[in-house]
Amino acid sequence: MNIALPLAINSVCVKKVAMKLSDLQYSYPEDLIALEPARPTRVMWVDSADQPVEISVAELLNKIPAGDVLVLNDTKVLKRRVFTADGLEILFLDQKIESTKHNTWSVLFPSKKFKVGDEIILPNQAKMILLEKGLPQKVKVVPELTEADFEKFGELPLPPYIQKAREGRHTVDDDDHWYQTAWADKAGSFAAPTASLHFSESDIESLEKKGVHVLKITLHVGLGTFLPVKAEDLDNHQMHGEVYQVDQAVWDKILSVQKENRGIWALGTTVTRTLETIARTGELSGESKLLLQVGSEFKIVNRLLTNFHQPESTLLALVAAFVGLGKTKACYQWAIARKFKLFSYGHLSVWVR
Repeated sequence: MNIALPLAINSVCVKKVAMKLSDLQYSYPEDLIALEPARPTRVMWVDSADQPVEISVAELLNKIPAGDVLVLNDTKVLKRRVFTADGLEILFLDQKIESTKHNTWSVLFPSKKFKVGDEIILPNQAKMILLEKGLPQKVKVVPELTEADFEKFGELPLPPYIQKAREGRHTVDDDDHWYQTAWADKAGSFAAPTASLHFSESDIESLEKKGVHVLKITLHVGLGTFLPVKAEDLDNHQMHGEVYQVDQAVWDKILSVQKENRGIWALGTTVTRTLETIARTGELSGESKLLLQVGSEFKIVNRLLTNFHQPESTLLALVAAFVGLGKTKACYQWAIARKFKLFSYGHLSVWVR
């Protein structure tokens, strides 16, 4: 569906420069990787004064004024990580039904020692047959897998660095609620929109009561979350598409608030990419392949709430695009020096333009 593009641009025009993967490097102590939700949430607040300060979630909520918009992602994480009896880990991605007797999937698993045609037995005794190697791989599963199968033997796809830091590859029971947002509704993601993990339904209700427009969009986090950036020049990095959907009424409200020069608060990078994709394409649904990096314009979002991201990631590139590379890295070092917890289960950063 074609829609009107925003009338105003809430951004600083920056000349496009070639951003390098090496620009996104930084070091951190391994013990700052959060292995479970960091509570209470510590918030690094960075506004136009450039000097970060630490505030609480309650103080953050007070800083969001009536009349502004806060946009949430209501995606729900799928249980798609499967372990075989001998410990082979398989992440099931996209499914394509080919007949009533079997189905074909795109998957990720360490396939180096396997050859096309090899059979792998899954926990429900179904056979997974390797059809094509690559990233991702293509497999056939007989008989057909169901959602009930995944609910029975599947696990949430926690980021590999959490598995490594925990020295255990399996999830713990608490991950089933730790790694879902309070408003998770539409199943389809392979990772949680982790900025939302810091907030409860009561937090959102308190904002609505004081007149903040809380809106929901959907973007399902996809394969790109699990694949490293290999191109030194970010212009050469191929972003994988992620499916999104935004209601017309939601978009209309965002544009009307923007015309009033008020704050558009994006709760997470998934929300940011969705809104900025629509501002560029005019499409309220589709696939986002948008890579935001230094030099990118932000046409909608002027307030960003997000976790601390891994080095050499497109998510860190997005933050650097929002406020500048030097400011981003300086603020990250400030947070690391103060032992903020990092990454998916870590603490929160808020960036105001």
